[in-house]
Amino acid sequence: VIPPPVIHIESYSKDSISFSLKMTTDIKVSGYVVNIYWTFDSHRQEKRTLVIEGEKSIQKVANLTAHTPYEISAWAKTELGDSPLSFVHVVTSGTRPVSPSLKAKAINQTAVECSWTGPRNVVYGIFYATSFLELYRSPHNSTTSAHNATVLVQRDEQYLFLV
Repeated sequence: VIPPPVIHIESYSKDSISFSLKMTTDIKVSGYVVNIYWTFDSHRQEKRTLVIEGEKSIQKVANLTAHTPYEISAWAKTELGDSPLSFVHVVTSGTRPVSPSLKAKAINQTAVECSWTGPRNVVYGIFYATSFLELYRSPHNSTTSAHNATVLVQRDEQYLFLV
C-alpha cells in the first residue's frame, strides 16, 4: 500500500505559503502533484496546480490574498503508481482586502466597460458569464492591474460580472 504524502506548512504570510512534501515510505517517488484551492466571494472556486519533480520538496506559493482560507491537496507519483491524496488547510495572515465596487456599462452590443475601486499595485480578476452556474463553474475571465477593462461579449445576451 502506498501511503499519502505528508504536507507540512513551514510558514505563511499575508501573500504566500511555504510547505514541504515528503513520503513516510521507502517507495521511490518521482514527483508530486499539488492543487491549491480557494474561493472568491463565495461564487467562484479557484485552483492552482503545481507539478513537482523529485522525492523531497519545499515549495513557496506566492501572489496569494491576505486572510483567505486555502486548501492544499497533494499526491505522490511513485514507481508503484499514484498515492492517495492528503490535505491541509491554512489561512493566510493579514487583513483581507475590501471587495472592489464594480460598475459595468454597455458601450455597444458586444462591448462592456467595467470599472471598479480598490487598492493599487494588485492584480484584479474579471469574471463574467450568462448565468450564476456558469459564473461558478467556468466563467470567461481576464486579469489586469488597472481599475478598468473593456470586455467583449456576445450580442443579445445578459451577463453577470464579478471583480
